[in-house]
Amino acid sequence: MNKNPLFRRLGTGLLALLALFVLGALRAADSAADGGAIDWQRAQQLRQKSLGGSALSAEEQAYLERAMAARQGGQRGDAVDPNDRETMRRLTEKRRKGEPLTAEDEAAFRRLRGSKGATKGEAPAATTAAAPREKTGLVPLTEMTADQRHQGEDGGLYGGGRNDPPSAQLAAAMAAAREIEPLDAAGKPAADGRIALLSVGMSNTTQEFSRFQEMAARDAAKGRNVVLVDGAQGGRTAAEWARSANSEVWQTVDSRLKTAGVSPAQIQVVWMKQANARPTEAFPEHARKLEHDLTVLMHRLKTKFPNLRLVYLSSRTYAGYASTALNPEPYAYEGAFAVRWLILRQVNGDKELNHDPARGPVKAPVLLWGPYLWADGLTPRKNDGFTWARDDFREDGTHPSVTSGRDKVANQLLTFLKTDPTAKPWFVSR
Repeated sequence: MNKNPLFRRLGTGLLALLALFVLGALRAADSAADGGAIDWQRAQQLRQKSLGGSALSAEEQAYLERAMAARQGGQRGDAVDPNDRETMRRLTEKRRKGEPLTAEDEAAFRRLRGSKGATKGEAPAATTAAAPREKTGLVPLTEMTADQRHQGEDGGLYGGGRNDPPSAQLAAAMAAAREIEPLDAAGKPAADGRIALLSVGMSNTTQEFSRFQEMAARDAAKGRNVVLVDGAQGGRTAAEWARSANSEVWQTVDSRLKTAGVSPAQIQVVWMKQANARPTEAFPEHARKLEHDLTVLMHRLKTKFPNLRLVYLSSRTYAGYASTALNPEPYAYEGAFAVRWLILRQVNGDKELNHDPARGPVKAPVLLWGPYLWADGLTPRKNDGFTWARDDFREDGTHPSVTSGRDKVANQLLTFLKTDPTAKPWFVSR
């Protein structure tokens, strides 16, 4: 062996370099085997997509599960128990489907989703809502009088304590209803044509309208020419719908119309239930933003569907049980004022919402309230005893449960269309 100190130092250095090279290679192999470094921004986007009610692809689901497990493991490169991975996959899938979680499942999900502290590059944890409540003390808009006030706003769906539309607006809606008839693909009257009703909204809307479609299909009262198309989409808030006329949101609507065998010229009625995600502004700012988005949306609808006659609007359901900041109270309650302001602007002759060709360019269809869906938790509404229980919602307290939650909204909508004087003439079998 060469005992020269220089050679010994060189040999030691080479061994150290070799060790570093091998260690780096092993780490790279571990990273590759586990799918590579995690893009935390993408993981956060996938999480929001899932919470919004949208289905994830198998690859997206696997990516989100790996990211969430990595957070629990202490971030990048930490080993994760394979059993935890499988538990998280199972619980995430149950949440996506709206299936109830046991108390043990909930505890496990919170543990696996938790973090030991954010690191550089990691998306911050979502802000949570107030503690779930069985009631808020807020009064349903339909029960508020002209003398009562919420943040300076009086009661009634149409203001002044009135829940029925003003006479001129009702007359306009009745006239629009009389114009609704079966149309062929070109928009011409045809005995075998279609009267298409389109839903527009976010995740709650699509879940509730899908249940309504099932109920209506079994109801002999529904007219044979009436076709129901679910255009609402998970994670697509009012701002998303209003952003661009050529966005992916509208491309999805076009695709669903084609699947249903319906042309844009056959869309004559819309049911809309909209909101915006994670509002933070005080009232009335957040509601004014929603009103603005709804105004733009009315323009888009009338442009895309020239034979659109009526839009029935509903505001959010109760959100006192919400465990996230997606759209908790009082934002869910106060969204009703955005709907009311929008309709009353049309009632008062706002040119941006004009529906009468005799008064200038038509910018919107006739607007009316559809079913009002809010009740103060377990406090029964005075007119019908309607309530919202914790079991009517999924574990996030925001999206409707697969059974009772979706059923409640679907029943409200079906009853409205079968009995309202502006809807019954075209919806019910003749």
